[in-house]
Amino acid sequence: MPTLRDASLARAFDHAAGSYDALVRANPGYHAHLRRSARRLGHRAPGRGLRVLDLGCGTGASTAALLSVLPEAEITAVDASAGMLERAAAKPWPSTVTFVHTSAEHLDHPLVRGPFDAVFAAYLFRNTADASPVLSAVHDLLAPGGRLAVHEYTLSGKHRHRAVWTAVCAGLLPVTTALGDGALYRHLWRSVIEFDTADRFSRRLTATGFVRVRALPLPGWQTGITHTIVGQVPQEGIHP
Repeated sequence: MPTLRDASLARAFDHAAGSYDALVRANPGYHAHLRRSARRLGHRAPGRGLRVLDLGCGTGASTAALLSVLPEAEITAVDASAGMLERAAAKPWPSTVTFVHTSAEHLDHPLVRGPFDAVFAAYLFRNTADASPVLSAVHDLLAPGGRLAVHEYTLSGKHRHRAVWTAVCAGLLPVTTALGDGALYRHLWRSVIEFDTADRFSRRLTATGFVRVRALPLPGWQTGITHTIVGQVPQEGIHP
C-alpha cells in the first residue's frame, strides 16, 4: 500500500482526530517528551516578546508543550488537517495563541508572518512529500539567530531500534483498524521506516544553512527512535 501523502494524508488525520487526541491524552510520556524538546529550543522562560511558529500542531499537544516552557510567547500554530486543528482550537488557550489552517508546504499564508524567533515542528517532516524545501521555507521565516527544534521519529539506523518501532506499531494496529484508522497508522509505521535517520536529517539542516546542528536523544523506549534535532540560523554578518 502506498504511503499516504498530501491531501489523502490530511483527510486521514481529519478522520482520526478524535482517536488520535484520546491516545495522546492517555500518554503522559508523549507530553513529557514534547516539553523536553520545547526546552531544547534554548529560549528562557517566560518568553515575553518571542514569536514562535508551531509547525504541524495536530490537536495541540505541541502547542501546550511550548506554552509550558514559554508561557508569554506569541505562538502561531498551523496544521494541514482541518479536523485536527478543530480539536486543537476548541481547547482553552490564551489570546497569544493563533491557529491557522495551512500545510507546511504552503507557509506563504497571510497569517503566517515572519520573522519568527523559533520554530517547533513535532512529528511533521516525515509526513511531507519532500522535507528539504520545507526546511528552506522554515529557514527563511526565522530571524537571524532564530532557532529550530524538530521533534521527530528519526531512527538511529540500528536494527534493534527499527525492530522496537515495528513491534509498537504492530500492537497499535488492531485497535486503530477497528476504529477505521488503520491506513493512517500503517502510514505512521512506514513513514518512520522510510524517513531519514537522525544523522541524515541533521545533515539536511546543515545543507539548508542551519548552524549548531545537533541530534539529541529522548529517554525511555523511544531512545534511538525519537530525537530532537536542533539548529540555528546564523546571526547577521556571521557565516557558517
